[in-house]
Amino acid sequence: MKFGLNCSFLNLKNLIFESEILEFENPALKQKLAELPTNPGVYQFKNSDEKIIYIGKAKNLRNRVRSYFQQGRPVDAKTKALIAKIADLEIILVDSEAEAFILEDTLIKKFKPRYNIMLRDDKSFPYIRITNEEFPRIFATRHVIRDGSKYFGPYTDARYMKFVLRTLRSIFLFRSCDLKLSEESISNKKFKICLDYHIKKCDGPCEGFISKENYNEKVYQAQQILNGRTRELEKQLEAGMEALAVELRFEDAANIRNRLGQLREYSAKQKIISNEAVDRDVFGIARHESLACSLILKIRDGKLIGKRHFIITNADSQSDESIITRTLERWYLESEFIPNELILQNEPDDLEFILDWLSKRKGRSITVAIPKIGDKKKIVEMAITNADFLLKEYIAAYEKREQAVPHVLLSLQRDLRLPRLPIHIECFDNSHIQGSELVSSVVVFKNGKPSKADYRKFKNKTVGHNDDFATMEEVVRRRYSRVIEENQPIPDLIVIDGGKGQLSSSVAVLRDLGIFEKLMVVGLAKRLEEVFLPEQSEPIILPRTSSSLRLLQHVRDEAHRFAITFHRLLRDKRTLQTELTEIDGIGAIFAAKLLKEFGSVEIISSLSFEEIKKVSNIRVAAAVKEYFKKKLISNII
Repeated sequence: MKFGLNCSFLNLKNLIFESEILEFENPALKQKLAELPTNPGVYQFKNSDEKIIYIGKAKNLRNRVRSYFQQGRPVDAKTKALIAKIADLEIILVDSEAEAFILEDTLIKKFKPRYNIMLRDDKSFPYIRITNEEFPRIFATRHVIRDGSKYFGPYTDARYMKFVLRTLRSIFLFRSCDLKLSEESISNKKFKICLDYHIKKCDGPCEGFISKENYNEKVYQAQQILNGRTRELEKQLEAGMEALAVELRFEDAANIRNRLGQLREYSAKQKIISNEAVDRDVFGIARHESLACSLILKIRDGKLIGKRHFIITNADSQSDESIITRTLERWYLESEFIPNELILQNEPDDLEFILDWLSKRKGRSITVAIPKIGDKKKIVEMAITNADFLLKEYIAAYEKREQAVPHVLLSLQRDLRLPRLPIHIECFDNSHIQGSELVSSVVVFKNGKPSKADYRKFKNKTVGHNDDFATMEEVVRRRYSRVIEENQPIPDLIVIDGGKGQLSSSVAVLRDLGIFEKLMVVGLAKRLEEVFLPEQSEPIILPRTSSSLRLLQHVRDEAHRFAITFHRLLRDKRTLQTELTEIDGIGAIFAAKLLKEFGSVEIISSLSFEEIKKVSNIRVAAAVKEYFKKKLISNII
């Protein structure tokens, strides 16, 4: 009876929730929401152009995704704008929350959705790697290989990382060679000691002068140092030194004494933050206009051993809570070590979800503090101060890069008599074959270099025949209507691939949209490489050796390449649909199989019955041969 009551309650809860869901004009999306599972996974929201605009994860996909569309739910401006653009939904089911974290991070890095928080490192930071070998090596790397090796970092200060490596090698005398050492190869005398052993920089594991157990004990101690656990190691070395002295092994005790001195010298360089021997990560955020910097202070055994920061470029539409959430996820996907305590500036979204994930990884519960007063609050303020300093450094470096104008842009401004520097250039091109598959492209150059993330491609929607002027008019209107709607930056210069006709069509659209006076637009004719300006009958002829002309040609050729690539993709899809799938009894699966095996429809048409049968069956092979036989006869007639 109790089970029945629980089921009735759940059904009632679902009915209430259904009544709170917003009304949809999109029945397909409404159906997908109704059929969502309760499994953990990743969801992707798409707009009307089938472009991914947001990627998220959920412990329960049904509850999480449907919550976006719940009537009366308070949302911020960013989420409201996101919901208004959702036209489709895709989900990927996973087995656990940990898999959801990893998959979400991978997809965000790949697709860079507009409404996700993008964390930028500004560079690839190095790690210290301890290899997964019988006699592990320890060295710096910028490439993470998931082969069981352990990684420490990333280190934002390369000089400090080199100091750490030097300290570890001088204390523990690790091997620097890349020999494939194993107990078997060592016992078979395959290797000889090198100079490092003779100058006391290596313990000589290649000839068995140190056992595998002792070598790996040193590796474990090195990991303790990298994790900031120096106090515990100091006590172990002191105890070992005293024991050797009691045994009258004074030379061995002196070696440990020297290692202990180097370890204490290393520890002295770390700033003491707390008298408590605790491990904690401290998170802080600083903002400036549309930019933000999130920073993590790594405190181990009460000492500050390092920091890591991320730059967020679309921060004006993101809350502190969402930035902290994304920072936590990204940081602990990279970091091997999870501390016992997190000290946060704000409570993140999905705190319970994150704590559950981290606790499972660590094997014990994690505590979280959001201090308002006291010593912990001062540590958070230290993190915020450091974040603010790094953000100002980033802004200063960005402004310096912006001021370093390439010479070619100065030349282009001079030669075309442009009112301002063409820092942001966009170029349009159309592509078709005999009026079919009309497509267009726009490529973007910033500071004289391609910005491929900003490239866009278009299928023609309103012009059903080969009309280059009308096609150009459509694509320019669609491009800059979207730019105006989404408040994107307007380019300094627009280049139209074509002569006076294409240029006039584009100018008319730009006037209609009210942005013609805010930019410059030129046409570049292919035949004589003439540059046409609006309302001027005579073109500008730039010298063939001019750097300005070379830049315009580069921009134009890139737009042409991008349009042609898109056109070929559509043409290949059409070929698959209109040739092989037109044959009676052959569907998309068999058609794709034949194309994958033989490469093209033209090759398939020339194959024998036996050759086709090898990758299909008698019925398919007979149908293909019959189709191309009839086609050949009709072409002859």
